[in-house]
Amino acid sequence: MLRWCAGQRQCRRAAAALCATAVLCPVGLSVAATASVVARPGLALAPANKPAQPVAVKPVDINSADRAELKTLPGVGDAEAGRIITARPYLSKAELVTKKVMPTGPYLSLKDRVVALQKRTPKAKS
Repeated sequence: MLRWCAGQRQCRRAAAALCATAVLCPVGLSVAATASVVARPGLALAPANKPAQPVAVKPVDINSADRAELKTLPGVGDAEAGRIITARPYLSKAELVTKKVMPTGPYLSLKDRVVALQKRTPKAKS
């Protein structure tokens, strides 16, 4: 019985120390960081970690892209690429859903990566 009680005391002490460390750790880190800057004023601070910028991806034109280009889109395989090519031309990219070429879920995952460009015909000279 004494061993169990001693073990229980040790667990309580460890838990209390862990809680104290969790509460004081952020304060200690900010004080330590400030102290190191003050101690070495000639030291330049490194820029804060910035979130990675998303890489700009060239949108795929669903009116002119070939099968290989269409297959680079998320959720588009051979069958989907074939359906997209067969249902051309598109006035807007939303016609992928309205013409029932693909369901709404997959369309939502790729709608930011596609465009539906229209062929421009030169105006006749008068």
